[in-house]
Amino acid sequence: MSQKNSDHHPLKFVAGADAFGCALKDTLVSHLRSLNIPVEDLGTDNHYSIGAKIGQIVSSGTEIRGLLACGTGVGVSIFANKFPGVYAATCLTPADAVNARSINNANVIAFSGISATPNAAVETLNNFLNTPFKSPCPASNSEPWPENIQSFLDKSLTEMPKIGSTNPNPNPNFSNSCVICDLASGREFTPVEIMPGGSMKIVRESPTAAVVRFSGGSVEPAHHHSYGHDVVVMKGRKIVWNLSKKERCELGVGDYLYTPGGDVHRVKYLEDTEFFIRWDGGWDIMLDEDLATALTDLDQDV
Repeated sequence: MSQKNSDHHPLKFVAGADAFGCALKDTLVSHLRSLNIPVEDLGTDNHYSIGAKIGQIVSSGTEIRGLLACGTGVGVSIFANKFPGVYAATCLTPADAVNARSINNANVIAFSGISATPNAAVETLNNFLNTPFKSPCPASNSEPWPENIQSFLDKSLTEMPKIGSTNPNPNPNFSNSCVICDLASGREFTPVEIMPGGSMKIVRESPTAAVVRFSGGSVEPAHHHSYGHDVVVMKGRKIVWNLSKKERCELGVGDYLYTPGGDVHRVKYLEDTEFFIRWDGGWDIMLDEDLATALTDLDQDV
């Protein structure tokens, strides 16, 4: 889609990326600066941290827009959208950017550093810059929105910020707990004999998915699995050391981590912790050290 003329650009952009999106982010920051648009470049961090940083800044001002990039463009937008008044959209095509601005009044654009080419990304960013809210877009067949749709879009500007600000569910008989937490409710947990302090309830056999609990102070000695696994923390806090990659990550409620198959990792639970885990295949575990060695190494780190 060709670039539209616009007499007004946002006063400022804030930009950031993870390792998979940093090269594309640098290209787009240079493009914005060539248009004399001020950009604060926050550099590179993991996708959830940089998404949150950008989201927090955009949430604090009306004339600030955000630019993010990660491998898919999805992860950074998820965490930017955790902040009030932030409407982050992953735009994989120039048409996506026009739709996001016209329909959703998006103020943060997220790119895929893996699939987007620099030229296509620049065109997408231009469309994001130059498309006003409610303007004709691919979703409207490039025609002006009918009056009833324009009224709906106007109303959305006042209704969207209210979502999440109050309890949307007045039914006292309805549980506000998450679906994953409900999976664990009332189920019997089996102790993980190889990991003292841990217990697990398998909710699907293949690929294996489970809810796992560890008591505070427990330590998982260095180990690895044949398959990679996703973890989402539902309660508590823990620290994961990926010894293969020499990385350390502290996780709290709502945090997510993916560990590739074969990566050796050690875990310490700072308090009673519960998390959901899903492997890419069947569950197994191979120890790479005993508990005494793990405790000695952790004492030395302290």
